[in-house]
Amino acid sequence: MTLEQISPAQEASILAEALPYIKRFHDKTIVVKFGGNAMIDEKLKQCFARDVVLLKLVGMNVVVVHGGGPQIENLLTRVGKKGEFIQGMRVTDAETMEIVEMVLSGQVNKDVVNLINQAGGKAVGLTGKDGGMIQARKLHLQSRDNQADLIDIGMVGDITRIDPALISYLQAGAFIPVIAPIGFGENGETYNINADVVAGKIAEILQAEKLVLLTNTPGVLDKEGKLVNNVTPLQINAMVEEGTLNGGMLPKIASALDAARNGVKSVHIIDGRVEHALLLEILTSHGFGTMIKSA
Repeated sequence: MTLEQISPAQEASILAEALPYIKRFHDKTIVVKFGGNAMIDEKLKQCFARDVVLLKLVGMNVVVVHGGGPQIENLLTRVGKKGEFIQGMRVTDAETMEIVEMVLSGQVNKDVVNLINQAGGKAVGLTGKDGGMIQARKLHLQSRDNQADLIDIGMVGDITRIDPALISYLQAGAFIPVIAPIGFGENGETYNINADVVAGKIAEILQAEKLVLLTNTPGVLDKEGKLVNNVTPLQINAMVEEGTLNGGMLPKIASALDAARNGVKSVHIIDGRVEHALLLEILTSHGFGTMIKSA
């Protein structure tokens, strides 16, 4: 059924179904990680922007954290560099860091802000450097073969502190913060930080009602490729051990688990390739994607 085929009565029914969720989440904070196909498909981008504006208009405090992997890869290719990932984290040397910052803060952030503003919202673009929001230190990954061995992946940051003052100030003025995942070190150095990790930590600090991670899959899939609607830490550990979860899903799952354990009411991994995925998750009774449980 298309939107054109929906009758007025069906439209009214849909709106009525949303009402209890609007009441439940009024004045609550919803942190959304915007990434994947939703960031590069024009129609999905428009749907996302309209979803964010609607949630804000009905009284929810929406905070958007965005990635930019495809856009970064595109520019790296144009300058003759090949992107490299270890355990789902981008290896970031000094030259790559310049490109990452240029793309995330100079291109993608402004695009997302413009999309939301064109849809009727009041978005403000930020990086973690603004207002001293996200402080980080150099991240070293543990080797999967020997945890005593540390892997240097360049200018990739591990968050040490988040100051939410600027976010709170913007929310009080009815603005929608749109945050690029770039942080600063104690000596002023710039760090590339995984967007899923940033979204999770911001959700924790703000004690968000929901953390929603948009992805290029229906959610967490088991080894048969079937969607898992609810998962616990024990189940996730088993899926990592058997290799079912790997690559870019690893930091996503880790940040989701941390958020669920540290005060975020619910964490959802949903399919950003579905139009209005955000509204389907927040304003309907249907289970959509995967919900991460803390225990």
